[in-house]
Parts: sequence; C-alpha cells; structure tokens
Amino acid sequence: MSRPIIALMYDFDKTLCPRDMQEFSFIPSLGMDSGAFWDFANVLGAREHMDSILAYMYAMVKISADKGRPLRREQLVRMGEGVEFFDGVREWFGRINRFGEECGADIEHYVISSGMKEIIEGTAIAKEFRSVFACEFLYDGDGCAVWPKTDVNYTNKTQFVYRINKGVLDVANDIDLNRSMPDDSKRVPFCNMLYIGDGLSDVPCMKMMKAYGGYSIAVYQDRKKVEALLERNRVDFIYPADYREGSGLDVTVRNIIRKMTINEYLYQENQRQKRE
Repeated sequence: MSRPIIALMYDFDKTLCPRDMQEFSFIPSLGMDSGAFWDFANVLGAREHMDSILAYMYAMVKISADKGRPLRREQLVRMGEGVEFFDGVREWFGRINRFGEECGADIEHYVISSGMKEIIEGTAIAKEFRSVFACEFLYDGDGCAVWPKTDVNYTNKTQFVYRINKGVLDVANDIDLNRSMPDDSKRVPFCNMLYIGDGLSDVPCMKMMKAYGGYSIAVYQDRKKVEALLERNRVDFIYPADYREGSGLDVTVRNIIRKMTINEYLYQENQRQKRE
C-alpha cells in the first residue's frame, strides 16, 4: 500500500503570527504606524474600486517611492526575520511531521495567504512549507517592485487548494490545473486536507473543505470573532491560536491525521480486494 499524503494548509497573518506581517518591520521602516498605512490602502481601494489586496500592494510601492525608498525584494525578505509567531509555531511542524510518520502518513505543509510571499520567505519557518502561495511583486533589473506578480485575495484562495489537490504547484501552469483528472489520480485527495485560518477571509476555503470531505479549523485570539463560523457550520472546530504540544489545537489536528490515515488505508485495501 502507498503511504497517504496529508496536506495541512495555513493562512498566515493572525493564523501563524499575531498581526499582519507588514506590521512587524515593513510599516515601521516607513516611519508610519499601522493604522495610517492601512487607512491609506483602504481609502485608496474604496475610492478606486480596487481589489483590496491590489490596493495594499500598490500602497506598499507608492509610499516606499514617496519616501525615497524603492521597494526591493531583498528588503522584504530580510523583513521576514522580524515576524513573530504564536506560542508553539516554531516547534509545530517537526512534531506534526513525526506524528504523521508514526501513523504511516506523509505530512505536507502549505501556505495560502493574502500576505507577502517575499516576507514569508524570510521567516524562521519558511523552510517548513512545500509551497507558499501568497502575493508577490514582479521586479525590474534593479530588483525594484514594478507590478503585482501574484494577487491572492479571499475568494481566489480556493484555486490553490485545487493546485495542491492535483499537484500542480506552478501558478503559471493553468493548463494542467484545468485539465480533467479522475479523482483517484489526484495527488492529495480533498478528504486528506486540513485548512487552518483565522476568520472570514478563510471562509471560501473552509466551506470547500466541508463540501469535499476535508476539515477546517479557525484559530483565534478573540473567541467572539470566530464563534459565528462554528454556529453557522462554516468550520469544523475553533481553538485558541496555541500550537504547543497538548493544546486543544494540537490534540485535534493529531486526531484528524490519525483518522485520515486509517481511512486512506481502509480505502486502499477495499480497492485492492476489488481488483483481485
């Protein structure tokens, strides 16, 4: 029997780290407070009827240029070093991987975030992810940001779940993504997926999990902000954003992995017997 592959997919801001990632180093480097930066981006987006993610990306480039600090890729990557995480996040991935190994499954971790890929690449946990799907700039020959290369907004997050499902991780490869494929040939079945996010921006992915047999968990700093998701059956579980061993989140994720692994081996045995 082949070993099951189980995909754990994470939002990033307020899911793995307690604030928007720009607030740790990028916004302070502009001499601004977070409120002023987000107000600029939100007002711009509303006035110009822009996608809110494109609005904040434009704000990053515009304000940086206005202050005589062209936005460079290496600058953003270095800023990832300043990102702080919830308790237990740094140790989480190794522990969960070991548990998957004990169960007989291969665990893969993915980010699907409306934050900046460049900043994520500079964080202490970047190496833990098989792939990071997040917003990214196109840079000119001098390394300065000139155009949005990838925009991950709240609703198009679901396309990256499909990419993981089919094993088509190159965001430029739409041909294979849209090609019809039998369910039993997809690399990671939906029933072997778990999505972890923090709120309304993650609802499309959470609903997708419920529709196709996967699981979703909303983590929180303020329980009131996610209670409605549970009450309206948009998410399977809610837990404090505590990734330490023995926390409610840790115990439930391990139980989900255990269940997914057993179900996969039972399915494989059923298919083997049918072929005999």
